[in-house]
Amino acid sequence: MKRHFLTTLAVLLAGAAPAIAQDGTITVYTSQPTEQMEAVIAAFNEDYPDVTVELFRSGTTEVMTRLQSEIAAGDVQADVVLIADAVAMTQLKNQDQLYAYEDAPVENLPASVVDPDMTFFGTKLITTGIVYNTDLVEEAPTSWADLTDSEVASGLIMPSPLYSGAAVIHVGTIVQQPELGWDFYETLADNGAVAGQGNGSVIEAVARGEKPYGIIIEYMALNAKAEGSPVDFVFPEEGVTSITQPVAIIEGTDNLEAAQAFVDWQLSETAQEQSVAQGYFPIYDGVEPPAGYPQVSSLSILEADPAAMLEADEENKRNFADLFGG
Repeated sequence: MKRHFLTTLAVLLAGAAPAIAQDGTITVYTSQPTEQMEAVIAAFNEDYPDVTVELFRSGTTEVMTRLQSEIAAGDVQADVVLIADAVAMTQLKNQDQLYAYEDAPVENLPASVVDPDMTFFGTKLITTGIVYNTDLVEEAPTSWADLTDSEVASGLIMPSPLYSGAAVIHVGTIVQQPELGWDFYETLADNGAVAGQGNGSVIEAVARGEKPYGIIIEYMALNAKAEGSPVDFVFPEEGVTSITQPVAIIEGTDNLEAAQAFVDWQLSETAQEQSVAQGYFPIYDGVEPPAGYPQVSSLSILEADPAAMLEADEENKRNFADLFGG
């Protein structure tokens, strides 16, 4: 573990509890897009100006690969992890790599996004559905089943679970659905569907008209639509898969106070409002979703067993790679 050599100053105020000064440097490993994280850090620094935040940003799968390498070497460089899904966080938790932050401010969060052992906490709701190019598609698909049609599948691109954490959850959830399962992916592959890397590769291909259809997280499609790209998004009638982009502190961080401050801020209403401005569904009650988004309560979210998903993770990735390469 790297050393930040910070100084923590406790100031005693008359009639008040000790106040801990948050300063020094923390390193955040994240899968959230770089431009968004720059805005997050800028807003965080308005409240915590003495904390310097350094970033390593990649897809969740690559973030986890780097972390696992550092864990094996006994030299973890991250202080905070902010990645796509609870399954990856559960893996780190099971390896005793996450700090139990028992005093985290979770009172406004749904219990479903809070780890019972207080090691990681959901920060937003991100769903996966269907994007299509409105210049190329006359009749939009309405369901996952529609994608298996040969004319649709031959023009479909999707993110790969070998790169994207959201895709890990999506594939892991879909294959647990009796009406879809691996048959769904085998039919897509047989009919010519392809896998890119992350969700960014999907929106680029569909927005440019290289592919008429894509499987993608909703905010990338709806942000692109709002910015004028010829795309639209479908919440499939069977339901959407979902991730909560949890945040956690690495056990053994050298700057616990600053890491806690970053988590506190991520769980604040200010951060929720910024997430909405960036195009995410909020997880706080009473915070309105972005313009054009449905209410969270109206969504049908496909259920899946995260423990089974974690156990099947490597097998799911191998099966996907056998079908689509990678």
